[in-house]
Amino acid sequence: MAAATTSVKASLSTTTAVSSSAKSAALKPLFISSSSWYSQTLKSLIAHHVPTNNNGGRSPLSAKMAISVPSSISPTTPLDFDTSVFKKEKISLAGHDEYIVRGGRHLFPLLDDAFKGIKQIGVIGWGSQGPAQAQNLRDSLAEAKSDIVVKIGLRKGSRSFAEARAAGFTEENGTLGDIWETIAGSDLVLLLISDSAQADNYEKVFSHMKPNSILGLSHGFLLGQLQSMGLDFPKNISVIAVCPKGMGPSVRRLYVQGKEINGAGINASFAVHQDVDGRATDVALGWSIALGSPFTFATTLEQEYRSDIFGERGILLGAVHGVVECLFRRYVENGMNEELAYKNTVECITGIVSKTISSKGMLAVYNSLSEDGKKRFEAVYSASYYPCMEILYECYEDVASGSEIRSVVLAGRRFHEKEGLPAFPMGKIDQTRMWKVGERVRATRSKDDLGQLCPFTSGVFVALMMAQIEILRKKGHSYSEIINESLIEAVDSLNPFMHARGVSFMVDNCSTTARLGSRKWAPRFDYIISQQAFVAIDSGAPINQDLISNFLSDPVHGAIEVCAQLRPTVDISVPPDADFVRPELRQSS
Repeated sequence: MAAATTSVKASLSTTTAVSSSAKSAALKPLFISSSSWYSQTLKSLIAHHVPTNNNGGRSPLSAKMAISVPSSISPTTPLDFDTSVFKKEKISLAGHDEYIVRGGRHLFPLLDDAFKGIKQIGVIGWGSQGPAQAQNLRDSLAEAKSDIVVKIGLRKGSRSFAEARAAGFTEENGTLGDIWETIAGSDLVLLLISDSAQADNYEKVFSHMKPNSILGLSHGFLLGQLQSMGLDFPKNISVIAVCPKGMGPSVRRLYVQGKEINGAGINASFAVHQDVDGRATDVALGWSIALGSPFTFATTLEQEYRSDIFGERGILLGAVHGVVECLFRRYVENGMNEELAYKNTVECITGIVSKTISSKGMLAVYNSLSEDGKKRFEAVYSASYYPCMEILYECYEDVASGSEIRSVVLAGRRFHEKEGLPAFPMGKIDQTRMWKVGERVRATRSKDDLGQLCPFTSGVFVALMMAQIEILRKKGHSYSEIINESLIEAVDSLNPFMHARGVSFMVDNCSTTARLGSRKWAPRFDYIISQQAFVAIDSGAPINQDLISNFLSDPVHGAIEVCAQLRPTVDISVPPDADFVRPELRQSS
């Protein structure tokens, strides 16, 4: 989200542009939404649409799947945990009890207790998460007046040494060194190298770790890779995960902003996969709090990698990439000039739609439209929901089966010459006409401009978001995980950077696993929306009123409202020249 904030009124008289007076009002972030406003909106919207009991108006697309009533979904298994250091809270999300730990800088004095027995934390890698996590940990421990050392471990000869030194880590003070020496000397090893590098080097990593030390992951990918080969982690180490629900630059940016507003940061999930001495849970929670996480929720390593890899191929990157490509093309083909088409696609989603969802939830996007805009939204939502779900369903099962993990590992190996074949590193996507138009739009955009609220674009995007929520829900993920992976990470971490630099910039500069996923799955979303959703709309297919009623009454909206109260009143500030290029990409360019 940009530094300047806006406000979306409960009902707007127009369906296109947000008024200048609305733009001047400060928008609260998603996590401090007004409970009374939200409840009144929910009641009025539900009253506006009474669920139908017949199949009248159902399009052929809806016949693919039985309409499910969200409130009837069986509860997920609660992930309880015990901590002797921090305060555990129980929250209710859509009728399901879940357990969290709230963060905040006032908890930093407890870090030494959480990290009992740890003298050195080795942060391995300097990619997306490495710089942010290393600096946040170092700063938090310093504020707590702890003697624990945070040391960066890099490959000998790595050009990332210069960037680590610039961030204050040096060989002279023992906070920067060789990767294998750092692993061998650390009590907690945070393995933050790329997924494909983990797959290729895990055996050597394990062999260098001390007995009873702790392996920390920020992604469950390695577990999926080991499972695909019938393997598991060594039994003489603990294995935990803390997974920030945002890319590294967001983790660092909000932490820095949080020095002024207590607890500002990126939410995180945590998992304890293996605990050899009973310390794992408190260490994981201490790690998360030291990163600045406003609230930390429990998951499993397996559920984490499934939801994470799936999410970045869906609403977080791949799907939104495919959606804006097909929408831009449609608008231009129908006579809209290119700059206006870009504003009605990318700028709409990364700007005003994300801001509205962040502050008041998905229902507020619908409620901000005129009556004609609502009808347009309903038609597009109805036509787009099942095509989006079809691709998301396939994608989730590819992740769960290990197919996507194998694809990432093999692609990483194709980046280098082998078997007499040339290297095939990923190319960039930002040179096509659409993204050049985006450069012009951003160059002339005013600081506070969040774009136009387009009913058509909004209908596709919200349908995609709801379809992803439903897949994760049916697959047994907790509401904390569902909401963070499908909504919060999108509107409060990734989309603000996309608004500042463009979707193509994110696709070209995020993690290797996400970049690969976007290139593979974005065309699938592009094609199916063009070939099915747009065709249904243009042919005048009737609106599936069951889908609309279910959207308006879905219990996820109430769960979002609860999560809205768990984050500090701070918006991420992203300047137009925000740099989140990973070091290896910056060097190669």
